[in-house]
Amino acid sequence: MSRSRLLVSTLALALACVSQAHGAELSPVTKQTGLPRTPEQLAVSFEHADLGFKVIPDQRRIEGDATLTFKAISPLQALVVDLDPEYAVSRVEVDGKPVAREAWQNPEGRMRVTLPRQVPAGGSVRLRVVYAGQPHVAKRAPWDGGFVWATAPTGEPWVASAIQGEGCDLLWPCIDHPQGEPALVDEHITVPAPLVAPGNGVFVGMQERNGWRTYHWRAKNPDTYAIALDVGPYEQLSGSYKSRYGNTIPLAYWYLKGDKDAQAKALFDELPKMLDFFESQIGPYPFGDEKVGVVQTPHLGMEHQTINAYGNDYKKDKYGYDWLMQHEFSHEWFGNQLTNADWDDMWLHEGFGSYMQPLYLQYLRGEMDYHAALLDQRAAVTNRVPIVSGKSQTEEAVYNREHGAGLDIYYKGSLMLHTLRSLIGDEAFFTSIRLAVYGSAHPRPGHFKPRYVSTRDYIDIVNKVTGKDYGWFFDVYLYRAALPELIAERDASGLSLRWKTPDDLPFPMPVDVRIGPNSGRTVTVPMTDGRGHVALQDNDLYTLDPQSKLLREEPRFAAAVKDAAERKAAADKAAADKKADKPKP
Repeated sequence: MSRSRLLVSTLALALACVSQAHGAELSPVTKQTGLPRTPEQLAVSFEHADLGFKVIPDQRRIEGDATLTFKAISPLQALVVDLDPEYAVSRVEVDGKPVAREAWQNPEGRMRVTLPRQVPAGGSVRLRVVYAGQPHVAKRAPWDGGFVWATAPTGEPWVASAIQGEGCDLLWPCIDHPQGEPALVDEHITVPAPLVAPGNGVFVGMQERNGWRTYHWRAKNPDTYAIALDVGPYEQLSGSYKSRYGNTIPLAYWYLKGDKDAQAKALFDELPKMLDFFESQIGPYPFGDEKVGVVQTPHLGMEHQTINAYGNDYKKDKYGYDWLMQHEFSHEWFGNQLTNADWDDMWLHEGFGSYMQPLYLQYLRGEMDYHAALLDQRAAVTNRVPIVSGKSQTEEAVYNREHGAGLDIYYKGSLMLHTLRSLIGDEAFFTSIRLAVYGSAHPRPGHFKPRYVSTRDYIDIVNKVTGKDYGWFFDVYLYRAALPELIAERDASGLSLRWKTPDDLPFPMPVDVRIGPNSGRTVTVPMTDGRGHVALQDNDLYTLDPQSKLLREEPRFAAAVKDAAERKAAADKAAADKKADKPKP
């Protein structure tokens, strides 16, 4: 996800961290996503999820029937899955046989099923859970996890799920952790006819009987929170894209019938250009044997694998493109193909995803738009908390704007990547990305699988590609909150430079210095031990980092962040005062 026009717009999408429940408050387990997996969850490989959903809009209710197939990595006495305890569970089966009520419990949303017999290592076991209820409602999706029950402009039901912030257990019994992806998912989505239900992956078929339609979709290795329900009176735009890698990729956009048809077509026509950008800059579209899918939703957006949610109402930003669709689409590479090993590594999704917007503008128009977009991002960096803690975290802990890294995983991550690219050069930089995303510097369609990647993995990749140890770079930018500060002081012979870093960490970052505004002479100072010197004449002017390569502490940005925070606090107080003064009905 992602969130001044850029700041106002992009701030919106990055805040998926506060849950609002339908009815009772979410249980502590359900409210969090990415809690440490139990020993039973660590002891299985998730082979297949066969998920049946019946969506009943007039009751704001779903009926679920999930059959989950696991392979035992070590001997199993029990299975543990996560499921919102607000759902009523009517049946539990193991390998097709009912399980006695006393053999399973789900008090806090971590469902434990005692197996009738031990499953040996290498053996398989099937768990079926039949459940129903009113799912938690998202009051402000996608920031609040849950369901959106809306009405299309033509009067029909319009339903969407958006569950990143609280996790897959709001929708189906799952392993609610980034590494809980099933290898294969079948979705059977039943909706009132003539509503349409696009889904993840490949369309297998649709059956209609007794006023209901059941859509069957099949997807490989979907991210747990990327499994989504979208229901509405949709029309479909279809096409195909001939990839530079030789394969042909299906394209589809589901939009509300009769709603801005020309704008829908214009949005759909942007997809080939975006695909060409990503394939030329990063590598093959990861799910080319399934589809590129987009669906119009009653919330802003979410990176649902091969069926990205889009609710930006066809707005283009000041750079003249639909930033929201492009950002969500970036997550097919950074999120769905490359998945964070832990929520603590979420900058790998959002930092890379956010860097794709300036990079796309560089691809479209050149350097001015690229640097302008980076400058917008720079004004949003707060530096309160490191963007990587080095320990396992939940999604809420990372996205929390008061106590977690919040938006810095987006913008600080993006700007750090810009600096890294300037430091190691384009060839090494883009090779490191391909190795992280695909596990290969020369990826080809059909020859790679989705990957779990940690921060440490990416650092190791950069070191391997460059043949140098860049631990010092990541130690400062990822594992410390404060940015390095470049201290420049005139002396008798010129300009003395030194890096001031948190905890006095080593930081041999080279610095470009331009001598005189019109001379065109630029000196690169190695700063091998964090210090350097440039000879200057008495009347020489100088400019530090004239090409804006370096992410560093600068007072002008700190002042802008402080001003924005004060204005927000004043607006919040005014809104609270107004609410307090409002007469009660």
